[in-house]
Amino acid sequence: MAIFAIATALSVGIAALICLPALRSRLPRIPYISSPPLQQLPGPPSEHWFYGNFKQIDEDEMIATPTWHGWLKTYGKVFKVHSLGGGAMLIPADTRAVAHILSQATDYPKPERLRYMLGRLLGHGPFASSCDQHKRQRRVMNPAFGPAQMRDITSIFVEKSNEAATEASVLPSESTDNDPRVTIEVLGWLNKMTFDVIGLAGFNYDFHALDTSLPPTELDQALRTLFAVFHPDVNILVLLQLLFPITRWIPTPRARRINAALETMRRAGAKLLEAGKATEREKQQLTDESVDGNGRDLLSLLVKANMASDAREGARMTDSEVLAQIPTFLFAGHETTSNAVTWALYALARHVPAQDFLRASLPPPPAEGVTMEFLNELVQLDWVVRETMRLHPPVPGTSRMATCADVIPTAEEWVDAHGVRRSGIPVAPGDEILIPIFLLNQSPEIWGPDALEFKPERWREIPEAARAIPGVWGNNLSFLGGPRACIGYRFAVVEMKALLYTLVRAFRFTMAVPEEAVGAKSFLVSSPHLREKMKDGPQLPLRVSAAAQ
Repeated sequence: MAIFAIATALSVGIAALICLPALRSRLPRIPYISSPPLQQLPGPPSEHWFYGNFKQIDEDEMIATPTWHGWLKTYGKVFKVHSLGGGAMLIPADTRAVAHILSQATDYPKPERLRYMLGRLLGHGPFASSCDQHKRQRRVMNPAFGPAQMRDITSIFVEKSNEAATEASVLPSESTDNDPRVTIEVLGWLNKMTFDVIGLAGFNYDFHALDTSLPPTELDQALRTLFAVFHPDVNILVLLQLLFPITRWIPTPRARRINAALETMRRAGAKLLEAGKATEREKQQLTDESVDGNGRDLLSLLVKANMASDAREGARMTDSEVLAQIPTFLFAGHETTSNAVTWALYALARHVPAQDFLRASLPPPPAEGVTMEFLNELVQLDWVVRETMRLHPPVPGTSRMATCADVIPTAEEWVDAHGVRRSGIPVAPGDEILIPIFLLNQSPEIWGPDALEFKPERWREIPEAARAIPGVWGNNLSFLGGPRACIGYRFAVVEMKALLYTLVRAFRFTMAVPEEAVGAKSFLVSSPHLREKMKDGPQLPLRVSAAAQ
């Protein structure tokens, strides 16, 4: 059955590739054949008629990105690479060009194949929704991610950070009198902590992931299944399904595993939603306004907005739309943050003087407890978070597609493939664009010759060129910008600060393996891997000891 499915997909895919040149003239938005404007761009030659430069990109690492930085140096800030199917993809490493694309969300939506992939993984929440859907959903969700709400849930971040620190302190010790350190796989450890955080902050539900005596919840298992199935060890059928929608109806074991995991997430999400609605109904029946249940989690706030009797037209989401937010909350509030903090600990383990300087700057918690305002006043902690997000953006890039002919403005002139200097980038309908988050974050032209080094002190005085980066936070592009900027950036930043404040004060982190043994792979999120154990998945072992030692 599997052989038949693959053979069918190959036949359909080959037929589609043969027909593409003829179809292009009738359907100009097909993105797999380069448009005349993209043909004028400089860039590396395609390595393969079908894969293009995909394998080079897949083998590159987001720590130093030698391939990408080499292309940037060779071809300039405006170039192309060849994507799957052989077509070209625009790479604009120009701040004004990126600002234009991100600000024109209707003219430059996410391409269909990216929305398909995100929709299969996360449902039709904000990552995969169309522009109109996204605008309406975001309007409803904005209050849940505002400063007041982040202030209320900071205590959850702190509570779970302390639990994570306690768990680490009682892990089975391999230390000796000569070496009091133990080795901890920190990514898995932080994954459990952030899963508990999003459970409470997102749904008022404690997954107890940090309690190793309890089995994993079905929601956690479903999320792990989705990430395992979608990880970049993909075959030709998966790639054809991305390129050609007609192949997506083919039944495969992979599709069945995805559907089963999605159904588990839908069922578990429905229970959480119904519990939230029941709680809100009880609150609405209370006559004593001083007793309101204090629903501070994100789901409760969405339910409250939906059930408000005075809600304006367009200020409600359907139950299916609310359910679609749950996988997004889990992914964005769990996977991205745990990877971001892991990269921060990796950087601090490689730069122990910077780690010691940070630790010395962190005061004891105040008598009233650690608050968002307290964390935001810690200058050196803010520098470390900003530098981590600059150098190690959890999401290194995102795609957009032109829906109309346009000339994208640029901050500087660029040179096309024929040596002609140009001041704008012409694009045609259907042209695909990769927003290179990491290239702008790591640009030597913006950050200086030490741009690829971890130096938190660079934030003492922000380079003037960095102010042109069109990001919503921190003079970098890690949370994007424009109408589709990350709505949860405050959540992520405060959670990172709470966790780093707790862990760096409690522990000292050093490398457990040689620095050159650690690499990175990116699939939606950039994660650390051990180069000799790539098949074992994301991981980062570090040596950990009490800070006093």
